[in-house]
Amino acid sequence: LPSDDKVYSEKIVSIVDQISTLNLLEVADLNSLLKSRLNISDAPVMVSGAVAAAPAAKAEEEEEEAAAPVAVQTSFTVKLNKFDAAKKVAIIKEIKNIVEGMNLVQAKKFVESAPAVVKADVSKEEAEKIKETLTAAGAECVVE
Repeated sequence: LPSDDKVYSEKIVSIVDQISTLNLLEVADLNSLLKSRLNISDAPVMVSGAVAAAPAAKAEEEEEEAAAPVAVQTSFTVKLNKFDAAKKVAIIKEIKNIVEGMNLVQAKKFVESAPAVVKADVSKEEAEKIKETLTAAGAECVVE
């Protein structure tokens, strides 16, 4: 945790400031991009203190090496590509219900900003359910 005696570089402070202004969907995109760029798996890693950080990183690398040959996609992303303008209200309501913590104004802005990621890192069943719900409301989406 940050403390008063630790001085952070301007670069780190700038990055933290930029991240703190992101909305929920942008944070999800950032999370996915960092995971893919840094080859971080979704496996939960319990770390207790800084001493365990190095062994945890090594364990993650070993897990990735073991998982690489299998290459089975376990997490999916649902993306809203476009929508029928006549059914925009129904789609906004569905987006509000699907994305936790999103109000109607945010959902409206989100739908109008299509194409956009509705949910990332979800199971295949959940992704298909979300796609089915949005498609029924008049949206065109894809599961990646």
